[in-house]
Amino acid sequence: MKREYPDRPIVGVGAVIVQDGRALIVRRATEPLKGEWSIPGGVVELGETLREAAEREAFEETGLTVEAGDVLEVFDSIYVEPEGRTKYHYVLVEFACRVTSGELVAGSDASEVRWTEEAELDRLVMQDSARKVLRKALAMTKAQTETARRLPSKGI
Repeated sequence: MKREYPDRPIVGVGAVIVQDGRALIVRRATEPLKGEWSIPGGVVELGETLREAAEREAFEETGLTVEAGDVLEVFDSIYVEPEGRTKYHYVLVEFACRVTSGELVAGSDASEVRWTEEAELDRLVMQDSARKVLRKALAMTKAQTETARRLPSKGI
């Protein structure tokens, strides 16, 4: 299926990776969003599950092997030209992912890859939907960390 001016929405995935209070972002090397920062991800291939696609895309764009966990968000990403014609329409499923191995390096559709803190998000050229998902993931991770610190440790 063609990506520009498609006949129907295209299913895509995002790999939302948070580690040590920072989120992993990539700078897009191709359209749509060329030059913008985003969540690693891309289109689901035929015969591939959503989680498999998120894990593959994360590896292709960042060099990291990840395990896709819970769904964080599902939303439409639609780009309509001024005359009203839909140029792109993606239905995106964003997964919380955990790094299991690998070395961080930009690959395939990413010109750059880096870790960012929440305070930086507003200064980066990025879609509001990506900012929202990253903030949600960072807040969830922070809450989980704080809860784990408050739990009493069980000694032997």
